[in-house]
Amino acid sequence: MLICLTASHRNASFDVLEKLSVGAPTAARTLVLNSDFITGAVILATCNRFEAYLDIDDSHAAGHRIATREVIEAVSAASAVESSTVADIVSVLSGDLVTEHLFSVSSGLESVVVGEDEIAGQVKRALQSARDDGTTSSALERLFQRASHTSRDVKTKTGLGGAGRSLVRLALELAESRVTDWSATRVLLVGTGKYARVSLTALQERGVTDFTVYSPSSRTAPFAERLAIPQVFGDGLVDAIATSDIVVTASQSPVTVLKADHFTAALATAGALQRRLVIDLGLPRNVEPAVAEITGVELLDLETISLHAPIDEFASTTSARAMVDEAAAEFTAARVEAEVTPAVVALRSHFFDVLDAEIARAEARGDHTPETERALRHLVSVLLHTPSVHARELARAGEGESFVAALETLFGVHPEPAAAPVTKLGTAHLPVQLPQTPPAQTA
Repeated sequence: MLICLTASHRNASFDVLEKLSVGAPTAARTLVLNSDFITGAVILATCNRFEAYLDIDDSHAAGHRIATREVIEAVSAASAVESSTVADIVSVLSGDLVTEHLFSVSSGLESVVVGEDEIAGQVKRALQSARDDGTTSSALERLFQRASHTSRDVKTKTGLGGAGRSLVRLALELAESRVTDWSATRVLLVGTGKYARVSLTALQERGVTDFTVYSPSSRTAPFAERLAIPQVFGDGLVDAIATSDIVVTASQSPVTVLKADHFTAALATAGALQRRLVIDLGLPRNVEPAVAEITGVELLDLETISLHAPIDEFASTTSARAMVDEAAAEFTAARVEAEVTPAVVALRSHFFDVLDAEIARAEARGDHTPETERALRHLVSVLLHTPSVHARELARAGEGESFVAALETLFGVHPEPAAAPVTKLGTAHLPVQLPQTPPAQTA
């Protein structure tokens, strides 16, 4: 059985989501190792949402409830967020609702900017991380792979796919009123990873050509080398801030990169610009909140940007949601069909076993020809076709158990039980280390 614990910008503060984005992904391995009920886990943590997708053993009546509590406690311990806070902000989905939700998330329909481009890649990377850690399961693999396929369909077949939407572009749209001429604007880009490259591209589309790149990790950025963009490290940061009109931060650094002291020192530099815009796209945040209180500095962070998310284009969003609903329904139908497959296999095996026994007796009597055998095998296949089709139809209607019961009543056929799920981590159990008193939260 699949369940999902989800929290997003709709019901949780960015401060809490920031902490979850750092710590929560590390909890997946602990959950699969230590739980008697969780057989697979994929955790998706982005700048505006936290999601834990779990494959659980629901043979025990309390399995769902216990697994949910285990996730809350493990995530709390990994993120330094009180378990009561995690419990308050998460919604728990199960069954078919999990499929509908993930398909909607991966298609960008639950994002701050509806239809944004980055979420599909984040969903793929969440699955890959689970594979690398050995915490995925066959059910989660099928779910996430189908979600990626659905997001591609939505992108290519609806109006949401051609807008090039992202938080980066929304932030730059909000900055339009502050920028007179993008081509004359000097930009300091903080970060050297994928999101920094996306930010660079969005700025270039607006005509920016004067860039400087700062690396918090002292790592050389391949895109900076390729495009001959000056790159600064360490002590060069203050001077870079002093000579920039706009600072865009898109680093994955787990600690604050730009502090109020950096800007105070930059503004004190002889000839430094006295007004600048800072766009913080990092999560955890790259810029110290106190920077917003410095005269001459305007800070746009994720929380501010999300307040200005545009209203959905009704037609495109409606079309996309219809595609998601259809894909989720088909995925569910295919899954329930698979549940009667052992019964169909058992029925076919029973009939062909009976046929093989009769053919063997005919051979013993000397009353056997290849032509007769082919005709009988064809006849049995024809007879089995209709009940096999009806089995799938009954499964889609939620009545697969009636087909299994009919087999047992009419033919005494008992399908082989499905094999228990096996995870890459095995069945070893380690003690969960939870804090006795979770750290207090800050506002």
